[in-house]
Amino acid sequence: MTRVLVTGFEPFAQDTYNPSWAAAQLLRDNPPDGVEVTAVQLPCVLGKSLTVLREAVLDSDPALVVSLGLSPRDCISVERVAINVNDCPIPDNAGRKPVDEPIVPNAPAAYFSTLPIKRCVTEVQKRTGLNSAVSQTGGTFVCNHVFYGLMHLLATEGEQRRGGFVHIPHTPEMPAAANHFVPSLPVEDTAKGLRVVLSTALAHDTDLAVAAGATH
Repeated sequence: MTRVLVTGFEPFAQDTYNPSWAAAQLLRDNPPDGVEVTAVQLPCVLGKSLTVLREAVLDSDPALVVSLGLSPRDCISVERVAINVNDCPIPDNAGRKPVDEPIVPNAPAAYFSTLPIKRCVTEVQKRTGLNSAVSQTGGTFVCNHVFYGLMHLLATEGEQRRGGFVHIPHTPEMPAAANHFVPSLPVEDTAKGLRVVLSTALAHDTDLAVAAGATH
C-alpha cells in the first residue's frame, strides 16, 4: 500500500466551507487502488500552516504529498512553480498581511513541482473529461506559501518524496459561485479528477514533452 498525504485548507475569511478540505476527505475515503490517503486540514495562516504541514509529513511518511487550494478558476489547475515570497493583497485568517517577505530566508528563489504536471493534466482530461490545465503561478498568498514550504521541506528533509500543489474550483453552493462571480465544479467531480492526479503521479516519474506554457 502506497502512502499519500493530501492537504486542504480550513474555511477562509467569511466562507464556512472550503472545497479543498472536502476534496481531501473524499480522497481519503475513496482513494485510488493500492493507495492509502491521509488527509490533513491546514490553517489559512502564514507560518502556522507550514508547521502543521511538516508535522503531517513526518507523521504519515508519505511517498507523495499533494496540497490543495481554492481558486476562482474554471479547472483543476496543477501548479508548476512555487516562489519564495509572501506578498499578500489581503490578510490571512490571523490578520497577517506581509509584503515582500521571504517564506524561507536564504533559501532558493523558487522550486518546481516534482509531479509530472503535464501528464497529470492530460490524464485528467482524457479519463474524466474535466477541464484541467498547468498553472504558471500559484499567487503570493497562503497557497503559494504552502506550496513553497512543502517543496522546501521535501528538498531539505525528504528527498525520497515527491510533491506539488493543485488549485481547484469553487463549488456551486458557495456564495461567490451561486452569485455567478466565479466558475464552479461539484466537489465530487473535483475529487474524481484529483484521484487521476494521484494515480498518475504515483505511476510516472517523468513528464510529457508537450507544450503547456503561457504567452503572458
